[in-house]
Amino acid sequence: MALTITLLNSAYLGGRCCRHKVLHPLLGTLLSDSVSKLYSSYRRPGSQPEKKTSWQNIDFSFKKGIDVLKTQLSMLKKETKDYLTGPGGHPFNRHLLEQTRVLWEFRSQEDLNKWVISSDVEIGGKSEVYLKLGRNNQAALLYGTLNTEVPRDGETKYSGYCSMRAKPPVGSFARKKYYDWSNFNSLYLRVRGDGRPWMVNIYTDPYFSHQKDDLYNYFMFTRGGPYWEEIKIPFSKFFLSSRGRVQDDQHPIWLDKANSTLGFTIGDKVDGPFQLEIDFIGLLNDRAHTEEFAYEMYEKNPQV
Repeated sequence: MALTITLLNSAYLGGRCCRHKVLHPLLGTLLSDSVSKLYSSYRRPGSQPEKKTSWQNIDFSFKKGIDVLKTQLSMLKKETKDYLTGPGGHPFNRHLLEQTRVLWEFRSQEDLNKWVISSDVEIGGKSEVYLKLGRNNQAALLYGTLNTEVPRDGETKYSGYCSMRAKPPVGSFARKKYYDWSNFNSLYLRVRGDGRPWMVNIYTDPYFSHQKDDLYNYFMFTRGGPYWEEIKIPFSKFFLSSRGRVQDDQHPIWLDKANSTLGFTIGDKVDGPFQLEIDFIGLLNDRAHTEEFAYEMYEKNPQV
């Protein structure tokens, strides 16, 4: 315990960066959910800073620590076994011949727990978003109300969005893992919308790049009505819009181990209710699709 307190004190005095590097990999899930406050640097404009230091909100439990350690060791054992078997825990020949893969399907609350929802409430907005199981527990129902009213804080200029985002995969002892989608060329999903447009987002976390958190988008237009629709989105249709940065290289999206996670966002500037049902989200290797990049490419500073 003395060693733990010493580490906490040194991490706290060392700044946010040190806290992240020391606390998260070492203690991981031994800490309560309140530890997430240590990493958050956002504070709503006009709100008062917390007087209580962040580390005082941490709840330590010896029994909980032992249980978590057993769980992490069990996960490490399974990961080692899968690694020796082949990619994704499957034999190598099966991995090479794989044509389809279901990434997410929504049949229980555990499946919903793999996603997080957010809205402009985080910046003082008034939009509402909820996520629950659909009829007969056969789909995820994302619904709510969009409100484009801008908060009166003197800083925010735009508002009115709701989103649903998959949690990044995490291995044993809080190790970051990556999806490997290199065998596939299309995203395949079965949805039922209300006629409003949605933005499908792919968030990347590249190994070697100075451009962090690249964001690839595709506008998905739902038709509404009582019928389900199956949508195939080639990866070549996604375009880069990294935090407002102009797409500089006009390059296609490469979905290999640099992949991070998937999300859906609605922000069509129309006030009112919305809903989107998602049956499953998968990957498809469409051999008939050979397009590498769907958009026009321009030369920079062409020589006359």
